[in-house]
Amino acid sequence: MRMDEMDRYRELIKENIDFDLLLQEHPYDEETLEGYVELMVEVCCSRRDFIRIAGEEVATGVVKSRFLKLGHEHIAYVLESLSQNTTLVKNIKAYTLAALYNAPTTISQYYASLVSHDLAQDAAGI
Repeated sequence: MRMDEMDRYRELIKENIDFDLLLQEHPYDEETLEGYVELMVEVCCSRRDFIRIAGEEVATGVVKSRFLKLGHEHIAYVLESLSQNTTLVKNIKAYTLAALYNAPTTISQYYASLVSHDLAQDAAGI
């Protein structure tokens, strides 16, 4: 029963994030993308009441709901963001969970910041 549940969530998440398109766009990141999916599946199938996200206990149902709403653009954003990180991450699982969970609330600010940076560079003639 548990494996069936995990398989159903795995397929649903892959469909939600358009996994095949992500693989086409990021062929060298297959292992990382598979890891994101498995991490989300693990949370969706968790029997725990709470999941620790960025040091806070968040109801598992809330985390699960947010993970099931993630789309292609969120995963591409997390992949890009984490690949640019230059600091040592001691608990990569917790770091990735937080990045995935926060993707819907941080994606717009991230891209707005990139655009502002690019415009400032263009204005400065750089």
